[in-house]
Amino acid sequence: MPSTARTSPGTRNRPRAAAAMKPDAAAALLDARSLAALGEVCDLAPLPVLDDFTTDRARAVLADVEVLVTGWGCPPLDGAALDAAPHLRAVVHTAGTIRGHITEACWERGVEVSSAAAANALPVAEYTVAMILLSGKRVLERARDYRTERRRDNWLATSTEVGNYGRTVGILSASLIGRRVIELLRPYDLPVLLHDPYVPEAEAAALGVRPVGLGELFARSDVVSVHTPLLPATRGLVSRELLTSMRPDGVLINTSRGAVVDQDALVDVLRQDRIRAILDVTEPDTLPAAHPLWECDNVTVTPHLAGSQGNEWRRLVDLAVGEAGRWAAGGGFAHPVRRERLAFLA
Repeated sequence: MPSTARTSPGTRNRPRAAAAMKPDAAAALLDARSLAALGEVCDLAPLPVLDDFTTDRARAVLADVEVLVTGWGCPPLDGAALDAAPHLRAVVHTAGTIRGHITEACWERGVEVSSAAAANALPVAEYTVAMILLSGKRVLERARDYRTERRRDNWLATSTEVGNYGRTVGILSASLIGRRVIELLRPYDLPVLLHDPYVPEAEAAALGVRPVGLGELFARSDVVSVHTPLLPATRGLVSRELLTSMRPDGVLINTSRGAVVDQDALVDVLRQDRIRAILDVTEPDTLPAAHPLWECDNVTVTPHLAGSQGNEWRRLVDLAVGEAGRWAAGGGFAHPVRRERLAFLA
Protein backbone atom coordinates (compact mmCIF):
# COMPACT_ATOMS: atom_id res chain seq x y z
CA MET A 1 0.00 0.00 0.00
CA PRO A 2 1.63 3.33 -0.99
CA SER A 3 2.16 6.08 1.52
CA THR A 4 -0.76 8.47 1.88
CA ALA A 5 1.51 11.28 3.04
CA ARG A 6 2.41 13.58 0.15
CA THR A 7 4.25 16.83 -0.40
CA SER A 8 2.78 19.75 -2.30
CA PRO A 9 4.98 21.84 -4.64
CA GLY A 10 7.22 24.07 -2.54
CA THR A 11 6.13 22.55 0.77
CA ARG A 12 7.27 19.74 2.99
CA ASN A 13 4.75 17.52 4.70
CA ARG A 14 5.45 16.73 8.34
CA PRO A 15 3.00 14.03 9.41
CA ARG A 16 1.78 14.00 12.98
CA ALA A 17 3.83 11.43 14.89
CA ALA A 18 4.38 10.05 18.36
CA ALA A 19 7.01 7.84 19.97
CA ALA A 20 5.98 4.58 21.65
CA MET A 21 8.48 2.51 23.64
CA LYS A 22 9.69 1.87 27.17
CA PRO A 23 10.89 5.01 28.98
CA ASP A 24 14.39 3.58 29.41
CA ALA A 25 14.55 2.82 25.69
CA ALA A 26 13.53 6.40 24.99
CA ALA A 27 16.23 7.67 27.34
CA ALA A 28 18.83 5.67 25.39
CA LEU A 29 17.59 6.46 21.88
CA LEU A 30 15.90 9.84 21.92
CA ASP A 31 18.56 12.33 22.92
CA ALA A 32 18.35 15.97 21.85
CA ARG A 33 20.07 15.23 18.53
CA SER A 34 17.66 12.43 17.69
CA LEU A 35 14.58 14.43 18.67
CA ALA A 36 15.73 17.35 16.54
CA ALA A 37 16.29 15.05 13.55
CA LEU A 38 12.85 13.47 13.96
CA GLY A 39 11.36 16.94 14.32
CA GLU A 40 12.66 17.81 10.86
CA VAL A 41 10.54 15.12 9.23
CA CYS A 42 7.63 14.67 11.68
CA ASP A 43 5.42 16.82 13.84
CA LEU A 44 6.41 14.80 16.88
CA ALA A 45 4.14 14.80 19.93
CA PRO A 46 5.87 16.05 23.06
CA LEU A 47 7.47 13.56 25.42
CA PRO A 48 7.04 11.46 27.49
CA VAL A 49 6.77 8.55 25.11
CA LEU A 50 3.73 6.29 25.06
CA ASP A 51 4.27 3.01 26.90
CA ASP A 52 0.61 2.21 27.56
CA PHE A 53 -2.02 2.77 24.87
CA THR A 54 -4.94 2.57 27.31
CA THR A 55 -4.37 5.82 29.24
CA ASP A 56 -6.34 9.00 28.60
CA ARG A 57 -3.18 10.83 27.48
CA ALA A 58 -2.23 8.03 25.08
CA ARG A 59 -5.68 8.04 23.49
CA ALA A 60 -5.56 11.81 23.10
CA VAL A 61 -2.17 11.60 21.38
CA LEU A 62 -3.15 8.64 19.21
CA ALA A 63 -6.31 10.35 17.97
CA ASP A 64 -4.49 12.26 15.23
CA VAL A 65 -1.25 10.31 14.81
CA GLU A 66 -0.25 9.23 11.30
CA VAL A 67 3.14 7.74 12.17
CA LEU A 68 4.33 5.90 15.24
CA VAL A 69 8.06 5.82 15.97
CA THR A 70 8.41 2.67 18.04
CA GLY A 71 11.18 1.05 20.05
CA TRP A 72 11.86 -1.66 22.59
CA GLY A 73 8.86 -2.16 24.85
CA CYS A 74 6.23 -0.65 22.58
CA PRO A 75 2.80 -2.03 23.60
CA PRO A 76 1.02 -4.28 21.09
CA LEU A 77 -0.74 -2.43 18.30
CA ASP A 78 -3.87 -4.52 18.54
CA GLY A 79 -7.37 -3.70 17.38
CA ALA A 80 -8.16 -1.57 20.42
CA ALA A 81 -4.99 0.50 20.03
CA LEU A 82 -5.66 0.97 16.32
CA ASP A 83 -9.25 2.01 17.05
CA ALA A 84 -7.76 4.80 19.16
CA ALA A 85 -5.48 5.77 16.25
CA PRO A 86 -7.84 6.01 13.25
CA HIS A 87 -5.34 8.01 11.15
CA LEU A 88 -2.33 5.76 11.74
CA ARG A 89 -0.75 4.82 8.43
CA ALA A 90 2.84 3.87 9.25
CA VAL A 91 5.07 2.46 11.97
CA VAL A 92 8.81 3.21 11.98
CA HIS A 93 10.60 0.86 14.37
CA THR A 94 13.95 1.95 15.81
CA ALA A 95 15.07 -1.62 16.56
CA GLY A 96 15.08 -5.00 14.84
CA THR A 97 12.25 -7.43 15.47
CA ILE A 98 8.68 -6.12 15.29
CA ARG A 99 7.12 -9.29 16.71
CA GLY A 100 6.40 -7.73 20.10
CA HIS A 101 4.08 -4.99 18.88
CA ILE A 102 2.96 -5.48 15.27
CA THR A 103 -0.19 -7.59 15.18
CA GLU A 104 -2.40 -9.00 12.44
CA ALA A 105 -4.69 -6.02 12.94
CA CYS A 106 -1.93 -3.74 11.59
CA TRP A 107 -1.71 -5.65 8.32
CA GLU A 108 -5.49 -5.90 8.03
CA ARG A 109 -5.78 -2.12 8.26
CA GLY A 110 -3.01 -1.46 5.76
CA VAL A 111 -0.49 0.04 8.17
CA GLU A 112 2.97 0.21 6.57
CA VAL A 113 5.84 -1.00 8.75
CA SER A 114 9.57 -0.29 8.65
CA SER A 115 12.28 -1.79 10.84
CA ALA A 116 15.85 -0.82 11.67
CA ALA A 117 16.87 -4.49 11.53
CA ALA A 118 19.39 -3.74 8.78
CA ALA A 119 21.10 -1.14 10.96
CA ASN A 120 21.09 -3.44 13.98
CA ALA A 121 22.59 -6.25 11.88
CA LEU A 122 25.92 -4.48 11.47
CA PRO A 123 27.17 -4.51 15.09
CA VAL A 124 26.07 -8.14 15.45
CA ALA A 125 28.00 -9.01 12.31
CA GLU A 126 31.02 -7.06 13.56
CA TYR A 127 30.93 -8.97 16.85
CA THR A 128 30.67 -12.26 14.97
CA VAL A 129 33.63 -11.55 12.68
CA ALA A 130 35.70 -10.37 15.64
CA MET A 131 34.96 -13.60 17.50
CA ILE A 132 35.74 -15.73 14.43
CA LEU A 133 39.17 -14.10 14.17
CA LEU A 134 39.87 -14.14 17.91
CA SER A 135 38.87 -17.78 18.22
CA GLY A 136 41.10 -18.76 15.30
CA LYS A 137 44.14 -17.36 17.13
CA ARG A 138 42.77 -18.63 20.47
CA VAL A 139 43.26 -15.09 21.74
CA LEU A 140 40.84 -15.27 24.67
CA GLU A 141 42.25 -18.54 26.01
CA ARG A 142 45.88 -17.54 25.49
CA ALA A 143 45.32 -14.17 27.17
CA ARG A 144 43.80 -15.98 30.16
CA ASP A 145 46.77 -18.36 30.35
CA TYR A 146 49.24 -15.48 29.99
CA ARG A 147 47.62 -13.64 32.89
CA THR A 148 47.77 -16.80 35.02
CA GLU A 149 51.31 -17.91 34.17
CA ARG A 150 52.91 -14.47 33.65
CA ARG A 151 55.27 -15.82 30.99
CA ARG A 152 55.20 -16.15 27.22
CA ASP A 153 54.95 -19.48 25.52
CA ASN A 154 57.28 -20.53 22.71
CA TRP A 155 55.59 -18.89 19.74
CA LEU A 156 57.63 -20.95 17.27
CA ALA A 157 56.08 -24.07 18.77
CA THR A 158 52.53 -22.85 18.17
CA SER A 159 50.31 -25.60 16.83
CA THR A 160 49.45 -25.40 13.14
CA GLU A 161 45.81 -25.71 14.26
CA VAL A 162 46.07 -22.11 15.52
CA GLY A 163 45.53 -19.26 13.05
CA ASN A 164 43.10 -17.86 10.53
CA TYR A 165 44.63 -18.94 7.24
CA GLY A 166 42.23 -21.20 5.40
CA ARG A 167 39.91 -21.87 8.33
CA THR A 168 36.46 -22.84 7.10
CA VAL A 169 33.58 -20.75 8.40
CA GLY A 170 30.05 -22.15 8.31
CA ILE A 171 27.14 -19.70 8.27
CA LEU A 172 23.80 -21.08 9.43
CA SER A 173 21.14 -18.96 7.68
CA ALA A 174 21.54 -16.13 5.19
CA SER A 175 19.55 -13.74 7.37
CA LEU A 176 20.28 -10.01 7.37
CA ILE A 177 23.02 -10.66 9.90
CA GLY A 178 24.28 -13.81 8.21
CA ARG A 179 24.62 -11.93 4.92
CA ARG A 180 26.45 -9.06 6.61
CA VAL A 181 28.88 -11.53 8.20
CA ILE A 182 29.55 -13.06 4.78
CA GLU A 183 30.19 -9.57 3.39
CA LEU A 184 32.59 -8.64 6.20
CA LEU A 185 34.51 -11.92 5.82
CA ARG A 186 35.40 -11.29 2.17
CA PRO A 187 38.82 -9.68 2.81
CA TYR A 188 40.02 -12.70 4.81
CA ASP A 189 41.48 -16.04 3.73
CA LEU A 190 38.48 -17.88 5.12
CA PRO A 191 36.39 -20.10 2.83
CA VAL A 192 32.71 -19.78 3.74
CA LEU A 193 30.03 -22.47 3.64
CA LEU A 194 26.33 -21.65 3.92
CA HIS A 195 23.32 -23.65 4.94
CA ASP A 196 20.03 -22.00 4.11
CA PRO A 197 17.36 -24.06 2.34
CA TYR A 198 15.76 -20.89 0.98
CA VAL A 199 18.88 -19.68 -0.88
CA PRO A 200 19.31 -21.18 -4.37
CA GLU A 201 22.75 -22.10 -5.67
CA ALA A 202 22.94 -19.11 -8.00
CA GLU A 203 22.28 -16.71 -5.13
CA ALA A 204 24.85 -18.49 -2.95
CA ALA A 205 27.39 -18.14 -5.74
CA ALA A 206 26.64 -14.43 -5.95
CA LEU A 207 27.27 -14.19 -2.21
CA GLY A 208 30.62 -15.91 -2.70
CA VAL A 209 29.78 -18.93 -0.54
CA ARG A 210 29.31 -22.64 -1.11
CA PRO A 211 25.85 -24.00 -0.23
CA VAL A 212 25.87 -27.23 1.78
CA GLY A 213 23.48 -29.37 3.79
CA LEU A 214 23.09 -28.85 7.50
CA GLY A 215 25.12 -31.92 8.47
CA GLU A 216 27.93 -31.02 6.10
CA LEU A 217 28.06 -27.48 7.47
CA PHE A 218 28.81 -28.75 10.97
CA ALA A 219 31.12 -31.58 9.91
CA ARG A 220 33.29 -29.48 7.59
CA SER A 221 33.48 -26.11 9.33
CA ASP A 222 36.17 -25.03 11.78
CA VAL A 223 33.72 -22.47 13.13
CA VAL A 224 29.93 -22.45 12.79
CA SER A 225 28.11 -19.15 13.29
CA VAL A 226 24.36 -19.36 14.01
CA HIS A 227 22.13 -16.68 12.47
CA THR A 228 18.80 -18.44 12.03
CA PRO A 229 15.74 -16.82 13.64
CA LEU A 230 13.97 -18.66 16.45
CA LEU A 231 10.88 -20.23 14.90
CA PRO A 232 8.98 -23.39 15.84
CA ALA A 233 10.95 -25.23 13.15
CA THR A 234 14.33 -23.95 14.38
CA ARG A 235 13.96 -24.52 18.13
CA GLY A 236 16.72 -26.97 19.05
CA LEU A 237 17.90 -27.03 15.43
CA VAL A 238 21.54 -27.22 16.53
CA SER A 239 21.18 -30.72 17.93
CA ARG A 240 23.38 -33.09 19.89
CA GLU A 241 24.13 -34.97 16.67
CA LEU A 242 25.33 -31.83 14.91
CA LEU A 243 27.40 -30.68 17.87
CA THR A 244 29.15 -34.04 18.22
CA SER A 245 29.89 -34.05 14.49
CA MET A 246 31.95 -30.86 14.70
CA ARG A 247 35.67 -30.99 14.10
CA PRO A 248 37.90 -31.33 17.17
CA ASP A 249 38.49 -27.82 18.57
CA GLY A 250 35.68 -26.52 16.36
CA VAL A 251 33.95 -23.35 17.51
CA LEU A 252 30.23 -22.67 17.79
CA ILE A 253 29.21 -18.99 17.80
CA ASN A 254 25.61 -18.07 18.59
CA THR A 255 24.33 -14.51 18.29
CA SER A 256 20.80 -15.54 17.25
CA ARG A 257 18.63 -16.96 20.05
CA GLY A 258 19.68 -19.36 22.76
CA ALA A 259 16.85 -21.81 22.10
CA VAL A 260 18.07 -22.48 18.54
CA VAL A 261 20.77 -24.62 20.22
CA ASP A 262 20.11 -27.74 22.29
CA GLN A 263 21.80 -26.23 25.31
CA ASP A 264 21.87 -29.40 27.42
CA ALA A 265 23.61 -31.19 24.58
CA LEU A 266 26.03 -28.29 24.20
CA VAL A 267 26.98 -28.49 27.87
CA ASP A 268 27.68 -32.23 27.51
CA VAL A 269 29.85 -31.74 24.42
CA LEU A 270 31.74 -28.85 26.03
CA ARG A 271 32.44 -30.97 29.09
CA GLN A 272 34.10 -33.49 26.79
CA ASP A 273 36.50 -30.67 25.81
CA ARG A 274 36.02 -31.43 22.11
CA ILE A 275 34.78 -28.06 20.92
CA ARG A 276 34.63 -24.45 22.05
CA ALA A 277 31.69 -22.05 22.10
CA ILE A 278 31.11 -18.31 22.08
CA LEU A 279 27.57 -17.46 23.16
CA ASP A 280 26.04 -14.00 23.20
CA VAL A 281 22.62 -15.56 23.72
CA THR A 282 21.52 -18.41 25.97
CA GLU A 283 18.31 -20.04 27.16
CA PRO A 284 17.24 -18.33 29.36
CA ASP A 285 18.88 -15.11 28.21
CA THR A 286 20.30 -14.55 31.70
CA LEU A 287 21.69 -17.85 32.93
CA PRO A 288 21.08 -18.83 36.57
CA ALA A 289 24.17 -18.48 38.75
CA ALA A 290 24.44 -22.25 39.13
CA HIS A 291 24.11 -23.07 35.44
CA PRO A 292 26.76 -25.56 34.27
CA LEU A 293 27.82 -23.36 31.34
CA TRP A 294 29.55 -21.06 33.84
CA GLU A 295 31.83 -23.93 34.82
CA CYS A 296 33.01 -24.73 31.28
CA ASP A 297 36.41 -23.19 30.57
CA ASN A 298 35.97 -23.66 26.83
CA VAL A 299 32.96 -21.36 26.49
CA THR A 300 32.84 -17.57 26.40
CA VAL A 301 29.47 -16.15 27.43
CA THR A 302 28.76 -12.47 26.80
CA PRO A 303 25.65 -10.66 28.11
CA HIS A 304 23.67 -10.26 24.85
CA LEU A 305 25.79 -7.29 23.84
CA ALA A 306 26.37 -7.96 20.15
CA GLY A 307 23.42 -5.83 19.04
CA SER A 308 23.36 -2.05 19.01
CA GLN A 309 24.55 -0.38 22.20
CA GLY A 310 25.99 2.99 23.20
CA ASN A 311 26.72 5.21 20.21
CA GLU A 312 25.42 2.48 17.89
CA TRP A 313 21.87 3.48 18.89
CA ARG A 314 22.36 6.58 16.74
CA ARG A 315 22.54 4.36 13.65
CA LEU A 316 19.10 2.98 14.49
CA VAL A 317 17.58 6.42 14.93
CA ASP A 318 19.29 7.75 11.81
CA LEU A 319 17.71 4.94 9.79
CA ALA A 320 14.30 5.63 11.37
CA VAL A 321 14.58 9.34 10.57
CA GLY A 322 15.42 8.52 6.96
CA GLU A 323 12.47 6.14 6.74
CA ALA A 324 10.04 8.68 8.21
CA GLY A 325 11.29 11.31 5.77
CA ARG A 326 10.91 9.00 2.77
CA TRP A 327 7.40 8.04 3.82
CA ALA A 328 6.37 11.65 4.40
CA ALA A 329 7.61 12.52 0.91
CA GLY A 330 5.56 9.71 -0.60
CA GLY A 331 8.52 7.52 -1.42
CA GLY A 332 7.64 4.55 0.73
CA PHE A 333 10.06 2.73 2.99
CA ALA A 334 13.56 1.60 2.02
CA HIS A 335 13.39 -1.08 4.74
CA PRO A 336 9.80 -2.31 4.74
CA VAL A 337 8.62 -5.31 6.71
CA ARG A 338 6.45 -7.53 4.55
CA ARG A 339 3.57 -9.47 6.05
CA GLU A 340 4.44 -12.55 4.00
CA ARG A 341 7.99 -12.56 5.41
CA LEU A 342 6.96 -12.59 9.06
CA ALA A 343 7.31 -16.37 9.37
CA PHE A 344 11.02 -16.03 8.53
CA LEU A 345 11.88 -13.05 10.71
CA ALA A 346 13.48 -13.14 14.14
